[in-house]
Parts: sequence; structure tokens; C-alpha cells
Amino acid sequence: MADLMPEAFSITAGAAGCSLTLSLHPQQVKIELVNEVKFLGIVIDDLLNWKKELAALDSSISSACYALRTLRDEVSVEHLKMSAQRKQDTVREIVTAWHMSPHNGSQQMDGAVEAGPESAQSVESPPEPKVQLKDLDDLLPYVGDFGWYQRMLFVLMIPYAFFFAFVYFGQIFMTVVPEEHWCFVPELGNFTVEERRHLSIPLVDNKYDKCSVYDVNWEEVIKNGVREPNPGWQVKKCESQWEYNYTDVPYETIASQLGWVCDRDSYAATSQAIFFCGGIIGGLLFGWIADKYGRIPALIGANMAGFAGGLATAFTNSFWSFCVCRFIVGMAYDNCFIIMYIVVLEYVGPKWRTFVANMSIAAYFTFAACLLPWIALGVNNWQIYTLIISVPLVLAVLTPLVVPESARWLISQGKIDEAIKIIQKCSRINRKKIPDEVVKEFRETAKAIAKAEEELKNYSVIDLIRTPRLRRHTLLLIIIWMSIAMVFDGHVRNVGSLGLDMFTTFTVATFTEFPADVLLILTLDIVGRRWLAFGTMALSGIFSLLATTAPIGVPTASLAIVGRFAVNISFNIGMQYAAELLPTVVRAQGVALIHMCGYVATILTPYIVYTYVRERAASTTNDTGTTFDSQRHTDIAAPAQEKRREYAQILE
Repeated sequence: MADLMPEAFSITAGAAGCSLTLSLHPQQVKIELVNEVKFLGIVIDDLLNWKKELAALDSSISSACYALRTLRDEVSVEHLKMSAQRKQDTVREIVTAWHMSPHNGSQQMDGAVEAGPESAQSVESPPEPKVQLKDLDDLLPYVGDFGWYQRMLFVLMIPYAFFFAFVYFGQIFMTVVPEEHWCFVPELGNFTVEERRHLSIPLVDNKYDKCSVYDVNWEEVIKNGVREPNPGWQVKKCESQWEYNYTDVPYETIASQLGWVCDRDSYAATSQAIFFCGGIIGGLLFGWIADKYGRIPALIGANMAGFAGGLATAFTNSFWSFCVCRFIVGMAYDNCFIIMYIVVLEYVGPKWRTFVANMSIAAYFTFAACLLPWIALGVNNWQIYTLIISVPLVLAVLTPLVVPESARWLISQGKIDEAIKIIQKCSRINRKKIPDEVVKEFRETAKAIAKAEEELKNYSVIDLIRTPRLRRHTLLLIIIWMSIAMVFDGHVRNVGSLGLDMFTTFTVATFTEFPADVLLILTLDIVGRRWLAFGTMALSGIFSLLATTAPIGVPTASLAIVGRFAVNISFNIGMQYAAELLPTVVRAQGVALIHMCGYVATILTPYIVYTYVRERAASTTNDTGTTFDSQRHTDIAAPAQEKRREYAQILE
């Protein structure tokens, strides 16, 4: 073979009067081609070994790999392998042709060059790669990122955001107690309110005592015509019922109706804590239903729990019956909205998710929450108010008619055809056409996703503590979320102790959710999660501490509202940040665990606020007793007829 092979040959190509001649040594060409083949073989082996190593990496690294694989412009390992294989095949064809025609090598090479650009393109240009869809997000550009279908879902979030606000904040205006109250003496029922209070209630720190009454025979006092109390009379705790000054809270609540004051003033905090206990059970129950039977059944079930518990609440007449009903309502928190929130975000393109996620809270949830105190004031009856905010939740039974099931859940259950039908309906409404090859590719991708979902079942929450890095991340996320949840809920519960009208203060403080969410939409992707969360948490902490030292009234309310504004931003970052940091294989379980820890923190919040209010009230009484004494004497000196007119509308 070597004897027959020429020592050198020339390749000549020419066009438009120009020519190019190359002199090549055949043995050198052969060696170079063989070396190239060997090199490409080594590259392929390295790629295959790399692929095996990727499969064996720790679960924390798998999360990063998953994120990289989902990048549309990222070149996959398989694509590199195919490209290298094509190059290797091309080289092999050239070498084979060389060996088969040793005497006509120059002519064959000339033919390859003279064949024209069409032939060169057929050798050098690889075929167009087929569409690669790694998950549902890759399909959304073909469907429409935020078309009419997604806008319809965005609007359908309105009732669920209202339900969430009603469930979460509604109890505040059922259990609020007027600031002024005192013991009611039935025997003095024919006296005016001021006469009755002056005669029967002892003074403590120059104020009428809220929980004590003179222990005397009132029939004899009336018979003897006594109109001034005797400082030597015995004092006892109030055992019957109370009267209230309804100036600050102009309607009867269940707390004032059942006398949740004095020794029972912690009942409101306890009932609120029991509400959050219901949230823990509801989170576990409806989370299981969502995974087992679908998101829509879980969404309906959560809202039905809120409806049933709220309806029953309106007819309770004891502390424990009220607590049982609020526990049932608590099961709806916050699944009555968050499930809908998750489903909608699945169908929205990634670039629109920050907008939809935050604007649904900023617009819908905020408006509903701001509306609550004025509903309570408008109806002036806690039972009617409870019915108004509870009965609408029954509309959730219509959910299957207007809201699609989660496509991701359908795929995870192997119901790929149903998921594709929903996607195709979405594309029709958006006036888009999904190519058949894309649908076919997505079907294969969905099968792979369903198989991967089965493998994920082998992971549990325990995997969150298997590696030092994951342990650190999980612990920090739990602490951060518990802190955010506690501070946020503390600001919500504390509006009644800021020294201003609680209904107006609640509205203003709640409205800060809107600018907070708008600011978040504009800055989140620029500043980043970590620093924005850290900065707003620090800001909220500083202003919250300052609010505890400022005088009651406008100063403390202003500082508290700024603190509320900052924690609103932290709250909305919190759960999104957790979902992004945790590995894919344990993300859902990890987020659920962190969410549950937030529930535990909020169980403590009502008691923290209750303790703070009592301590601050005690210190205020000691510091301003003389001022109150002066005011009380002025009130008592007013004509009785004028007092009767004043209290006729505000006292029992």
C-alpha cells in the first residue's frame, strides 16, 4: 500500500479566474486524520464519564444542575455528544474513501472541492437540532407567556384574595374590646351611667377601676339615699357583667358580649392562637389532598372549611365553641388562596411571574383587607359582620368551572393527555398555534418528568439535614421566616394599641402592602433577594423598636407603619427565596416545613402583643395618672343631663 501511494499530491480549486493549489503529503494527512479521530474518541469518553459523575453528585449539586439544564441557550451533554459523533463520522468517511481509492486520492479530493457549496454544506453543516423541552416553562413561549388566558386567571384570583384577607384578618374585629369598661351593678340600673359608675366603681391610680366593684348591699345604699361612695367600703372583683364605652369600638363584639376582660382578657389572644393551630392542621391536610387528589379539590376544601367555620362562628355563645369554630376557619389559612396562587403562576411565563405574584397581593389582597374594618363599622354587629365575610367562601365550589387543574400535578400523576388538553386550550384562547413536533416533544418530556417525580418520592425532609450546607441553609431559612411571620403578624395585631382610631390605623397600615409590592416588582431582580430581604428586615426591626419607645399616638403609629411597610417587603420575598435556595428533590417538602414553622411563630404572636399591651398600659397609667385624674373630675362635674345625652349612644 505504501509503495502504491504517491509521495505528494495537489488539490486545485478555482473560480472566477482565481485558483488555489495545495500540496499535501498523503501519509501526513492520514496520520493527522487518525489522530483527530483518536482525539475525538477521547473527548467522547470524557463526556460520558462526566455524565456518569453528574448522576452521582450530591442532592445539593443536583439543584444547580437542574437550573443549568433549564437554561434555553445552554448546550446539553447529549448535544455535545451528538456534535462530536457527527465530526467523527465525517472524518471516518474521508479516511475510508482514501483507503478505498489510493490512486485517485487527488481526484476524489478535487471532486469534493469542485462539488460546490451544496456538497460542502451537506458535510460540514449539522442538521437543525430538534426542539428540546425540559419542563413546562419551555412550552409557555409557544402558548403565550401572558396572553388572554393568563389574564383571565389573574382576574380570577380576586375572589380568592378576598377570601384570604377575610379569613386572616376577620377575627380581629370580632374580638376587639373597647378601651373603657367597668363592672355593671344590676341594682343600680335606674341610675344614669355616670351616677352608677361614680357610686359603684372604686378609683385606682385616679382612674375608675376596670375589674373591681364596691362590695356593699346596694338595696340598703339605695334605700338610704346614698349618692357618694365611702372610701371605707370593701372592694371585690367584678363577678357579673361589664359596661363599655363604645366610643372607640362602636359595636358589640363577642369579647364584650361574653366579658373577655380582666381575668379573661387573654381569651381573645388564645382564640387567635387556636386559629393558627388550625392553620397547621389545615396545611398538613390540604397539602396531602393537593398531592393526592389535585390542587383544585384542595382549594375547594380549604374554602369550604373557612365557610363552615365562619358560618358557625356567628352562632357561638361561649368561649370554647368560638374557639372550635375559629380552629376550623384556621384550617383555611392560607390554603384558601395560596393554592390558587400557585396554579396561576404555573401558567404564567417566568418573566411575568414577579408581576403576577406581587400584584395579586398588592391590588386584590390589600383592597380586601382595607375593606374589612369598614364592613365591621357599617353593619355594627359582629354576627352579621361574620356572616358577610364567611358566606362568600361557598362560591369556591364553582372553581372547577373556571380554573384549570395544575398541569404540573397532572403530569406528575401520569395524566399527560389531560395536561396537554389544558395547554392547547390556553393556546387557543391566546390565539397561538403549538407546532405538532413541539407537542410530540413535550409529551416525551412529560413522561420523563413523571418518571422523575416517582424518583423524588424517595427523598424526605430528613435529606435537608444530611449535608452541612443544606443544614445551614434550612436552619437559616426557618429562623428568617419565623422572624418575618412573627413581626408581620405582630404589626397586624397591634394596631389597637397605637393610641389612634384602630379602624383608620388598620386601613393605613394595611395599605402599605400596595407600595411595598410595587417597589418589590421594580427592585427585586435588580437588588437581589438576599440584600433586599436583609435590608427590609433590619429596617423593620429598627422602626418597630423605636415605636415601643415613642409616645402613644401619632409618633408611635407613624414608626409602626414604617416598620409594617418594611416587613411587607420581607414577607413577600421570604417564601420565594426559600423555594429558590432549596434543592429540587426536596423543595416542596422544605418549603412546607418552613411554612409550618411560620405558623408556629404566629401562634406566639397574639400572646406577645397581649403582654406588650398590658405592660404598656400599666406604665402609661403610672406616668399619666394625674392627667387622667384631672380629666375625670372635669367629666364628673359636667351636668347630669348632658352626660346622659353623651352616653346614650355609647354605653349599655
